Amino acid sequence: MMSDMSRRQFAFAAFATAGTTLIPLPALALTEARARALVDRVVADINGAIDSAGSQSAMIRQFERIFNRYADVRIIARSTLGADARRVSGAQMRAYTDAFRGYVARKYGKRFDEFRGGRIEVNSVREVKSWHEVRSTVYLPGQSPFEVRFLVSDRSGQDKFFDMVIEGISLRLSEREEIGAMLDRRNGNIDALIQDLRNAG
Repeated sequence: MMSDMSRRQFAFAAFATAGTTLIPLPALALTEARARALVDRVVADINGAIDSAGSQSAMIRQFERIFNRYADVRIIARSTLGADARRVSGAQMRAYTDAFRGYVARKYGKRFDEFRGGRIEVNSVREVKSWHEVRSTVYLPGQSPFEVRFLVSDRSGQDKFFDMVIEGISLRLSEREEIGAMLDRRNGNIDALIQDLRNAG
């Protein structure tokens, strides 16, 4: 059975499944207001998808679009490979990123129906080095409220969130552990990992 902490991680990932690209672009002077506005849009779109009461496959497609719109999928996907990202080819990275995007959408999209009636309240924003941290409180049915911090940057040329920290635990780093275990089972074979992600869920 899942621990209470892992349930909360999974639940919130289902609320908002997390980046900056590696391409240097001119700074766009991200402000606290813009960082907060991004999180407000994420929350509004996710709540709208949950309330739409569509089929599971339709909901998964909606959340994949939300993930693409508000998260920098490339940096998240790359970071989940850790040091192994340095040895993959450009073609493999593109295939991995695409497979990872679908994997995340299926993994979390299937759980969204469980969280109808929940809500997220944005509390505060603060600048941290070259990015902003947006603190929020998540309310889910039958659970105590818990804190989630969105980490937001504009280094990709757009305002994006590149991680969510759920009660002190980074969702991006948690996914790195999951992907690392999958890669270990395939003896480090990236192509086999890509296929596993395509088949997962």
